[in-house]
Amino acid sequence: TEVILQGRGGDGGGAGLVLLCVPDAQIAAAAAHVPPGLLVGHCSGVTGLAVLAPHEALGLHPLMTVTGPGASLAGAGAAIGGTTPRAVGTARAVAGALGMRAFLLDDADRPAYHAAASVASNFLVTLETWAEELLPGDRTLLAPLVRATVENWAADGAERALTGPIARGDTATVARQREAVAERTPAHLPLWDALATATYALAQ
Repeated sequence: TEVILQGRGGDGGGAGLVLLCVPDAQIAAAAAHVPPGLLVGHCSGVTGLAVLAPHEALGLHPLMTVTGPGASLAGAGAAIGGTTPRAVGTARAVAGALGMRAFLLDDADRPAYHAAASVASNFLVTLETWAEELLPGDRTLLAPLVRATVENWAADGAERALTGPIARGDTATVARQREAVAERTPAHLPLWDALATATYALAQ
């Protein structure tokens, strides 16, 4: 299958599928430039398919972080949807050709799905940045801990992956940690308290 990349102003004329990879706020405007009769899709995780009307439409969102050209999507999940069986089938085929595992996602579930992705990826980066502030220096010292934690969670689930003083019930250690957070990153103290409360609930 031939893939044609078009930039701003392209209309996808002559293609069998036009897949829009634009910011969410620009999807409707980009779709309006596509000639009638073409199958049109977007790669947004949170946006429903109504924004592509009146085209026959599909959605295909790779559940993968992409920070630059050449990122591999193999093995990643792909949230798909379509306004017709042909659209769903096409989305599934494109995902499969890229090595992704397609799963159907209703439009009503898209905001929660995308929030889950942000928690799992974006917020993780925010937390690791905070960890670097508490332990300034070489982040590669923390990286093996992060990787092992994620692998344990993926393999065994949250309850078995949870370790540390909260899981052990070592409240004195948690209190000393909180004092260090208050001293070194006081702006994050409310976040520490919220996460500690949630972690106590998980541990129980």
